Amino acid sequence: MVRLSFRQTRLISRGFCSLRSNQISVCVVGSGPAGFYTAEKMLKAHKTAEVDILDRLATPFGLVRSGVAPDHQETKIVVNQFSRVAKSERCSFFGNTTLGSSISLVELREIYDVVVLAYGAESDRSLGIPGEDLNGIYSAREFVWWYNGHPDSFNMTPDLKNTDTTVILGLGNVALDVARILLRPLSELEKTDIADHALVSLAESTIRKVYLVARRGPAQAACTAKELREILGMKNLRVMIQEADLVASPADEEELKKSRIQKRVYELLSKAAASPRDHSSAEQKELHFAFYRKPDRLLPSEDASRVENCTSGNRIAVGIGQFEDITCGLVLKSIGYKSLPVEGLPFDYRKGIVPNFMGRVLRSQQQDHEVVEHGLYVAGWLKRGPTGIIATNLYCAEETVASISEDIEKGLIKPASCSPKPGRKGLLQLLENRNIKFVPFSGWEKIDAMETMLGAQGSKPREKITTWKELIKAAND
Repeated sequence: MVRLSFRQTRLISRGFCSLRSNQISVCVVGSGPAGFYTAEKMLKAHKTAEVDILDRLATPFGLVRSGVAPDHQETKIVVNQFSRVAKSERCSFFGNTTLGSSISLVELREIYDVVVLAYGAESDRSLGIPGEDLNGIYSAREFVWWYNGHPDSFNMTPDLKNTDTTVILGLGNVALDVARILLRPLSELEKTDIADHALVSLAESTIRKVYLVARRGPAQAACTAKELREILGMKNLRVMIQEADLVASPADEEELKKSRIQKRVYELLSKAAASPRDHSSAEQKELHFAFYRKPDRLLPSEDASRVENCTSGNRIAVGIGQFEDITCGLVLKSIGYKSLPVEGLPFDYRKGIVPNFMGRVLRSQQQDHEVVEHGLYVAGWLKRGPTGIIATNLYCAEETVASISEDIEKGLIKPASCSPKPGRKGLLQLLENRNIKFVPFSGWEKIDAMETMLGAQGSKPREKITTWKELIKAAND
């Protein structure tokens, strides 16, 4: 590996002194919604800005591609907007380029006037209970990546054939997505862009019961009404909710008065519990909502080959000390995503975010005032935590770009003298020196064309290429 020395960097910088002194070079790390919205807002706000988007994957769009459920194709339309951004003459995409191994944060800051970190959350919170490492236990993120064809999860082999019950720990939108995919008729999934290996596994699935286990009550459910309404309206699905779990406490009632969204979710759950269901269909599956339960331990099968039982505390919010067991062969943890730090980046491990003020990275606190890292910013989950929907990242990016613009106006980012940083040409030189074969947006367009062609053969929107090797090959063909 060849590292670009400080002296080399200064030489490159001097070579670009003929550029306009008001040109702004911007690097956005992460090509999900937060990254693309940031790039779009920067290009609109600064007509002399040149924006480069880096991503460790060969494919752009982040969770729009690997997180949005395959039966939610309408949500993925936003990639058309992001593609227009990537095709701007002032924007470039650098796929297969990893922050930390391909290039360091320190080096990015030497090359660019502005660096925005928007690489999201690619790890998971842990339960911290016995049995968490048994076979048959996965994070919901891993499972979502598996059925969405993420190359990191290609070798994942969840066993859906040797159990009739899955337990999902959590009740957010991701938990509902996972439950819906497990319970939805195969004939409906065949028309989506679900990964072929997942479709094959789901065709062989024997799962008939899914338990959604939530630590708190229905008044605090983390899902949205739209997602809940969709799964409750599925055909041939029997919804099971214990009446005792729907009894609202005075505190719950006060909370429901404050939040229209929570009130709607509570009403949907109450209506589902009271609605009669036809139990005559042999194809009928079951969705169980278990509120006020906290997982206590996960127990192995008799031969210790995999998980077989989930034990949870009953009425955990009140703490009555009762426990119940759910026999199951698959457990999916949907208790939250977690961002990871990189070398040289301040990080709040408790909150799982980068300390920031309106997107400005805070290095430290001295004598009751915060020290800002001028030129370094965050957006998306790395900035605020793993919350919100795709559109939430639009407002998040707007705030960060407003901070960048304000700092540029105050002269805090770029000195008035003609000493521009190399920007894109500096990055290209560094990647060439290290023999890093990045994937440009034209390479993604080749992948996209191949996936679309393969999908058309099976009447699907696309057939995703799911391995690193084949993605790189398709990008270079």
